Amino acid sequence: MTDLAFALNTDRRAPLPQAEIARLMSLYGVGRLADLVRDAQALATRHRPSLELYNILGAACVALGDFPGAEAAFRAAIAVDDRHAELHSNLGAALEPQDKFDEATACFHRALALNPNQASPHFNLGNLLRRQHALPQAIACYERAIALKPDYFEAHNNLGLALQEQNALTQAISCHQRALTLNPNYAEAYNNLGLALKGLGDPERAVQCYKQALALKPGCPKALHNIATVLLDINDYDGVIQVLDLLLSFTPDDGLAARQKAFAQMYVCDFSANRNLPAPVDQAAQRLATPPFIMLPFFDDGAQQLAYSRLWARTLACQPAETSIQNEPSDGRIRIGYFSADFHSHATMFLMAGLLRTHDRERFEINAYSYGEIVDADVRDQLQSQVDRLIDIRGMTDQDVANLTQSHGLDIAIDLKGYTGQSRSRLFSGRLAPVQINYLGYPGSMGTDDIDYIIADPVVIPEASRAFYSEKVIYLPGSYQPNDDQRVIAETGATRSDFGLPEDGFVFCCFNHTYKICPDVFDIWMRLLDRTEGSVLWLLGSKETAKANLRKEAALRGIDPDRLVFADGLPHAEHLARLRLADLFVDTFAVNAHTTASDALWAGIPVVTLAGGQFAARVGASLLHAIGLPDLVTDNAADYEALIAHLASHPQELATVRARLAENRLSQPLFDTAGYTQAIERAFETVHQRRLDGLTPADVVID
Repeated sequence: MTDLAFALNTDRRAPLPQAEIARLMSLYGVGRLADLVRDAQALATRHRPSLELYNILGAACVALGDFPGAEAAFRAAIAVDDRHAELHSNLGAALEPQDKFDEATACFHRALALNPNQASPHFNLGNLLRRQHALPQAIACYERAIALKPDYFEAHNNLGLALQEQNALTQAISCHQRALTLNPNYAEAYNNLGLALKGLGDPERAVQCYKQALALKPGCPKALHNIATVLLDINDYDGVIQVLDLLLSFTPDDGLAARQKAFAQMYVCDFSANRNLPAPVDQAAQRLATPPFIMLPFFDDGAQQLAYSRLWARTLACQPAETSIQNEPSDGRIRIGYFSADFHSHATMFLMAGLLRTHDRERFEINAYSYGEIVDADVRDQLQSQVDRLIDIRGMTDQDVANLTQSHGLDIAIDLKGYTGQSRSRLFSGRLAPVQINYLGYPGSMGTDDIDYIIADPVVIPEASRAFYSEKVIYLPGSYQPNDDQRVIAETGATRSDFGLPEDGFVFCCFNHTYKICPDVFDIWMRLLDRTEGSVLWLLGSKETAKANLRKEAALRGIDPDRLVFADGLPHAEHLARLRLADLFVDTFAVNAHTTASDALWAGIPVVTLAGGQFAARVGASLLHAIGLPDLVTDNAADYEALIAHLASHPQELATVRARLAENRLSQPLFDTAGYTQAIERAFETVHQRRLDGLTPADVVID
């Protein structure tokens, strides 16, 4: 820039003709951006520095995604004349995508100092603040831009996005609709309107909006991604694959689409799914930000899972909510808040029912904050009797939830969802309580400093894996997983033939979700069927595509496809009853059986597992240690296969194992609901007292 400034005083070249500026503007208007950049750069070498030339060159570079080139062009324009607010605003807009936040902020403030009544610097500053998760400040900027320029449709759209990120969905919808009134051909607004409608639980209208965005902007990656997400939510995995194939035909380097497609393929047991997906080695690589849950089955690697969680956490972060709400008076009890969308007939509630029932309500105030659909009135009524408060926060903004929990004076806030479906983990980045805990729902680290602790046990997080968790660890005795020792097993009188099982043949069982079935474990299962005459593999029923693929894979391995038997859904008590008809539960690898393993053990069916590295791959081992059957835990695939084959071919030894399980079922820690509750309550008291004593979070071992 020093050379350029000197040239302004000595340059004897001819000024740039206005006709050339007009020609460049016409190139910009018809989208010939590469030609514009080439011609503008050539003109810059032959003529004196021109503000107009550099400004249009910068605009073209922005449109091409060349932000360093845009930065250089806008700096050159400012060197010609630094009194134009729009140039400083444009420079800031080129700096922001490069994560040069401080410089960009200075540019926007300089623009506003030159002309506080220009709308674009307010808009651009709002975009920067939204990227920094300062949502209230971003909203104020968008509102100021709209006040100055009421027809600023981009500002209406981005205001809607900021409101969505606060979960103010109804307000967001109004903003996107206003943007579309001002510009009916605005594809981005249709896409964002779809996001808001999906958030309000209207997937059909959401898909209509995404399709409208595609009609206006064919191949729009965001719209295709969003259609795939809706289809994934409704378990239409074939549709997901079809949409993502189309997206990848437009953008073959779209890593997120590739990962989503592979996850959908695993759900339908398409073993051609790419399992060599890249790990996020660069923490700044936002293009790799992927919901961490869908990465769990791809590799058993705690370091990679933590990296994905850290990237995803950055997309959810927000600045702490500001509130002046006064806490309710304390009665001396520790105030616990459980947050979930699953307070209904769901695996989480099956596991937690005993804990909620046996909490010491004289020492603890228990609050349940629900943001899921009310499904089962009976379960809700039961939960209502087990907690001090059951609060429906579905329609509340994040700020409103923060205000509410502040008024309730929570001491400990517990995220029961983590990075699973319907999660609202963004709430926790705004601090709902002085102590925040990741528990039960997501089998891994949240990758953020906003969550202080993760509840685990020495088996599920051994010392060798400790570095893969951003949280401090609460180590419970026994297993981290709660269980209810009053779960009812129905007396149905059902027989094997009622479920298409052989009366005399050996029944291998795995009721895990199909996405957990990888080719390696399926190879082993087929070899076990081959060597165990008359045996069958009993699997949880799934989509017809998954059944067809598994039958095809069995045939390719020389196994009669009819030896795969699929179970339909049943009420939970009846499901536990039919589980008793199996001989042995065989676990999956990278993502073990979790609730399904507890179901099998509660029903009296032994489980053989392979203990892997990441949390999700060690749950089976945790449960078996806690019920006194560590000899059913293996640490490599060969031993896993050998142990299952041995038990299947030695009925007396299997009967002995079943007898030990029956004896341990109510004497070992796994199903000791009262003992578990007392242990986790000691943990809550310990971390609460550390906070009162002014101590930072640290690993806690509960004896």
